Amino acid sequence: MTARYEKGMQTRRTVLGDAHVNRAEANKTQFDAPFQTLITEGAWGTVWTDDTISHRERSMLTLALLAATGNFEEIPMHIRATANTGATKADVIQAFMHVAIYAGVPKANHAIKLAKQTYAEMEETS
Repeated sequence: MTARYEKGMQTRRTVLGDAHVNRAEANKTQFDAPFQTLITEGAWGTVWTDDTISHRERSMLTLALLAATGNFEEIPMHIRATANTGATKADVIQAFMHVAIYAGVPKANHAIKLAKQTYAEMEETS
């Protein structure tokens, strides 16, 4: 693998945690291996490794963008990642309030619902 892939995998593990990445790697097949390489090098090895902004800020941006674009499936994963990135519940609600103003209340409302469920699950397991 490339240096970008290796750095991306390191960052991915830092942000999402070893358990999540290990599950994703175990479920990887020959079919989706090119996609997994793409996101590891692109998202994690390029964007998330850039130190211009912090992982906390990237968490907030990512959650807001997922909500604003209606890509709700990954919100729980990125809420769980806040335990590693330092984005607080106060940070997350502010990001979703921005979504409400700039992208729509229904999208923010659904994202908040998912965040509340995920935070409750996180508290149950801790």
